[in-house]
Amino acid sequence: MSVLSSTVMTRGVVFVHSTPAALCPHVCWALESVLGENVRLDWSAQPLGRSLVRGEFSWAGEPGTGARLASALRGFDDLRYEVTEEPSPGVDGSRWVHTPALGIHHSWLAANGDAVVNEDRLRAAMRSGDHTALRREIDSALGTAWDLELDPFRHAGEGHPTRWLYRVS
Repeated sequence: MSVLSSTVMTRGVVFVHSTPAALCPHVCWALESVLGENVRLDWSAQPLGRSLVRGEFSWAGEPGTGARLASALRGFDDLRYEVTEEPSPGVDGSRWVHTPALGIHHSWLAANGDAVVNEDRLRAAMRSGDHTALRREIDSALGTAWDLELDPFRHAGEGHPTRWLYRVS
């Protein structure tokens, strides 16, 4: 009698929205350390800053790979990145976003890509009874500050106006 084993797999994407060009090989090495294979990102200029580049990489692996990829990149303070992991049987999807100013944020994802806020977190937010506090807690749970900071980097180079982040002395 043979036993068939099947490993649950998932997939996702690593979006490096901006990094100094000098960190590119280190970013690839960090991703390789998690995936156990060579990683090549096609880097392109990030119009929002001198010497900044952007790139993306699709991956496939076991559930939890997204968390390990986000953790591997977390040590690079100058990176703006986003790691997604699609839902798989028995496992919710996830998204990790990081900015130098805000650090890292995690949210669960529904099948359509919407952020999911768990019941306990919503109940805790509602306990204050203060509308402003409730709004602040929901914004925090959804990662609104991270999205606001990353949006210009996500859309740079797509014909949208750009805001340069370097200072002229």
